[in-house]
Amino acid sequence: MNFIFSKMSQQQAENIASNWHYEDEYSFYDVDADEEDLIEFLDPKQREDIYYIVREDDEEIGFFSFDYKAGAVDIGLGMQPELTGRGLGLEFFKAGLKFAISQFTPNEITLSVATFNDRAIKVYKKAGFEPGETFMQDTNGSRFEFLKMKYDCASK
Repeated sequence: MNFIFSKMSQQQAENIASNWHYEDEYSFYDVDADEEDLIEFLDPKQREDIYYIVREDDEEIGFFSFDYKAGAVDIGLGMQPELTGRGLGLEFFKAGLKFAISQFTPNEITLSVATFNDRAIKVYKKAGFEPGETFMQDTNGSRFEFLKMKYDCASK
């Protein structure tokens, strides 16, 4: 697949927030599931320049956020709901890693994932991420456990 990364536009952010809805427990990842997250995602000043839309040809298939600080990139991501669970996640995720490394040349890449999301954790491990500590976070109107994961760019 040939993935194209470009800065997320306001129209793209609004489309994702309004139309991308995941099924069952994955609805946790709907942008509008948490009011603070939604406000940040839709406000260009808060969203800053860390969000990128990912396209293949003319189809928007997902997005990444890349928050670079002190030699590390913390990433977030979402794949178009209709494409999830179809075995496309690893290739999509690896494209995001490659992009982060080429743009920021970080020492490490980190991410946090809800511990119930076994599907994503499997993908991240296959891509070379190591699990770290768990922590609790208030979000989506409740308290959830997350797993911090790390990718050491120097050892890859």
